[in-house]
Amino acid sequence: MGRERLDKILASQNLGSRREAGKMIRAGRVAVNGGEVRLPAFQTDPAADRIAVDGRELEFKKHLYIMVNKPAGVLSASRDARARTAVDLLPRRLRRRGIFPAGRLDKDTRGLLLLTDDGAFAHRMLSPKSRVPKWYEAELESPVSPEDVLAFRRGIALGGFTCLPAELSVLRDGERPLALVALREGKFHEVKRMFLSRGNRVLSLRRVRIGALRLDPALPPGGFRELSPGEAGLVFGENGGGTVAE
Repeated sequence: MGRERLDKILASQNLGSRREAGKMIRAGRVAVNGGEVRLPAFQTDPAADRIAVDGRELEFKKHLYIMVNKPAGVLSASRDARARTAVDLLPRRLRRRGIFPAGRLDKDTRGLLLLTDDGAFAHRMLSPKSRVPKWYEAELESPVSPEDVLAFRRGIALGGFTCLPAELSVLRDGERPLALVALREGKFHEVKRMFLSRGNRVLSLRRVRIGALRLDPALPPGGFRELSPGEAGLVFGENGGGTVAE
């Protein structure tokens, strides 16, 4: 990362605004490598130096990667004046400036959503060139037929465009059948519209996987946990592996 202003580093770790961080520094509450520093513009390398605030060493993280099990009714947005958002699910300590959902789920769709402040990571994940697969469990009104599987594999034509080939398999037959769908794009209501074009209706939809990153089964609806950069890099695992830093 290199050397940065001390007040900027503290602000980046959600320890207050730059102005508030400057006040902490001038008050003698911050030390670098064991020595008290009172100059907000002091240059330091958070990856190499030990920074402590009120005697507690700072665990510096350049970026955050957070897995959320999004419930239905929550918006895939950073803020909204009229509805609860995915960022609202986080405690204050994780609500860094600039954190946002990497991609989106419809309001009534549940499951795996990633929040980050790493714009390059989100861009790579969402780029059509990456074609990162996203896996959904769809509870359906009617059973899936072999013809449906073939139609998904060939690519379904929807008003104005043809969907990229998608994988479709049956997880459960009988009443309220359950299917697994893998897409490599993210058009508006795409899964629902694909099934509707086949005369079927999606009753509920849950995203369970992005690339090789699976939704943690221990996370309840509305639950979250931080990911390591290497764990977040599993998003690109379906396309030859890789890490966030690549």
